[in-house]
Amino acid sequence: MRDYDDITSFLGTWGQFQLTVFLALAISILPNGFVGLYIVFVGDTPAHECLIPEQINISSVWRDAAIPTQMQDGVLKRSSCSRYRLDTLRQLSMLNYTPNVEVNLSQIETEPCVDGWSYSQEFYQSTIVTEWDLVCEREYKGPLTSSIYFCGVLVGTFLSGQMSDRYGRRPVLFAMMALQTITILIQMFSPSWEVFSAIYFFVGFSGFSNYVVAYVLGSEILSPASRVLFGSLGVFMGSGIGQMFFPLAAYFIRSWRWLVLTNALTGLLYFPLWWFIPESPRWLLSQGRTAEAEAVLRRAAEKNRVTAPEVIFSSSEIEEAAKKRIQKHSILDILSNCNAVSTILICSLLWMVITMSYYALILNTTNLHGNPYLNFFLSAVVEVPAYIIAALLLRFCSRRICQASTLLLGGALIFIIQLIPTELQGLSTALEMLGKLCVTAAFCVVYAVTSELFPTVVRNMAMGSCSMTARIGSIISPFIIYLGNYYRYIPYIVIGGLALFSGVMSLLLPESKGKVLPETIAQMQSVRGLRRCRKPPAASTEDKSKVLQEVKL
Repeated sequence: MRDYDDITSFLGTWGQFQLTVFLALAISILPNGFVGLYIVFVGDTPAHECLIPEQINISSVWRDAAIPTQMQDGVLKRSSCSRYRLDTLRQLSMLNYTPNVEVNLSQIETEPCVDGWSYSQEFYQSTIVTEWDLVCEREYKGPLTSSIYFCGVLVGTFLSGQMSDRYGRRPVLFAMMALQTITILIQMFSPSWEVFSAIYFFVGFSGFSNYVVAYVLGSEILSPASRVLFGSLGVFMGSGIGQMFFPLAAYFIRSWRWLVLTNALTGLLYFPLWWFIPESPRWLLSQGRTAEAEAVLRRAAEKNRVTAPEVIFSSSEIEEAAKKRIQKHSILDILSNCNAVSTILICSLLWMVITMSYYALILNTTNLHGNPYLNFFLSAVVEVPAYIIAALLLRFCSRRICQASTLLLGGALIFIIQLIPTELQGLSTALEMLGKLCVTAAFCVVYAVTSELFPTVVRNMAMGSCSMTARIGSIISPFIIYLGNYYRYIPYIVIGGLALFSGVMSLLLPESKGKVLPETIAQMQSVRGLRRCRKPPAASTEDKSKVLQEVKL
């Protein structure tokens, strides 16, 4: 019995059809990189301190001295959340006393910023923080905004997967694109932080869903050789290029509402793609819509200038597809096998730590020394070599080496940032960028590793479970950065430590490079050092003959 790739081999590897689909799906992901984390600038907190109203009658000397200083990370800084009592300062100013000479400022009582805050406009004209005063006792709302977005991503990826399996890849892909554009446009008119965050949930719901659906659609349409390149330099690279353009737009558009509008306008790129992205013939076949699947393949053959067979799908192949559709597998198939449970636990840990580290490092770019726009651009630029390095590692190295090396090196680079003297801020930034490069490469590798370890009957389920744990990592990532407000090196200790631990754990996974993809749970390789809870039944000759899946590079 031929598999789908054998049936469609007449199309070739890189014809006009494959190239068109490849580029169209890559372009569909480009806005995701552009708008994926605009909260980095829209929700950034500029330097601020308590506002001293102009109508307060105190001298300029006392006005400058009205903000107390405090030690933070070994540096003496002006307070952001308190000031000396203005009524006391007014009396001292009227008596012509001089601060720090006649008057000991430490003896004057302080008060909160009852008149609001004064924000630096060095980098931003406005952000949601400056507009709704999300500082001091309301500072937690900043990272909470990002977490709400990632909660939307969690729900969206779960539901969109179910919808694309039921209604098709193409309609769900464009529905998510439209929802992303509309919700971002509506968000521009948010009257409060609560409304902004509620809409941001749906931005996350749709924004990452079309990314996942596009990844699946490309993997199903493209040939085995072209889908490997699509998985590394297509989808991921499209997102990376979008990220590189975003700080350029943010640099020239300093008001958060107009920047959000610019993000919404990137959705215009989606409209022409309707005529270039077809439905997945593989999905159509699985739904029994054989005529539609053949129509798509025949149009593809015309574009590639090849002759399609008179009969593409034989009756026996259609019946086999119908049988596979009837067969159902659940999470219990994984939970009933100790080896499968151990494998999915390790993979889930890798996904969660890598995703948490990746997004935390992106969110931290505006906290680095220097220009936040340049830092974000550098953070996006390092993704390009990261994807190339990941592709080369997957091509020439074992999977364990690929995963462990990227995590261990990235974790080490990030962990030792705390040892860099404060006067060498440039070196710290360079180490963080190199750490981000390694984490990004690990992000690319973990997709291939996970998909190769699990059998066909539960592969999508396993990938979905790991993706769910990855979303947990992204939800907590903003608060990892928030901990830096108490001690600036806490995020580096947490990220670096977890990455090092995950790198060691990845060495326990079995090697899958050059191995035939398993079809059943019984054919899964064992986690290193794990004794089987029970010996699986031997694979029959028929089962062995079915193991004809492609071997990923």
